[in-house]
Amino acid sequence: MITVNQTGQSDPLEFDVSVSGGGSETRHQVTMSSRDCERLAAERCSPEQCIEAAFLFLLDREPKEAILSRFDVTIIARYFPEFEAELPGYVAKVQSGDRAQHRVENGAVTCLWTGSTALGSVGGE
Repeated sequence: MITVNQTGQSDPLEFDVSVSGGGSETRHQVTMSSRDCERLAAERCSPEQCIEAAFLFLLDREPKEAILSRFDVTIIARYFPEFEAELPGYVAKVQSGDRAQHRVENGAVTCLWTGSTALGSVGGE
């Protein structure tokens, strides 16, 4: 389960994100400039939904423990060049309530929506 709370209204926008599942939880502090929010969300969704969609994207590629604890949303494209092109599909999932479900087994996270499995850190620090 992904929980996103916007904590600041200034620019950049600030979010506290928690990701729980598999008996554990990770917490993340994420920033996103107003300009990036407009570009990424293109008025299709709220800033919180954009961040949730970004986390769904990340969880399809790596376990929650590999996601940086503090980052700006633009850093995702540095590790995953397809991020901006694929984000609208994840936004649609968030808006429809059809969020991806993930199963954690033996340290691997499997997305039940796509079937992809992440075994370790990809670009984590």
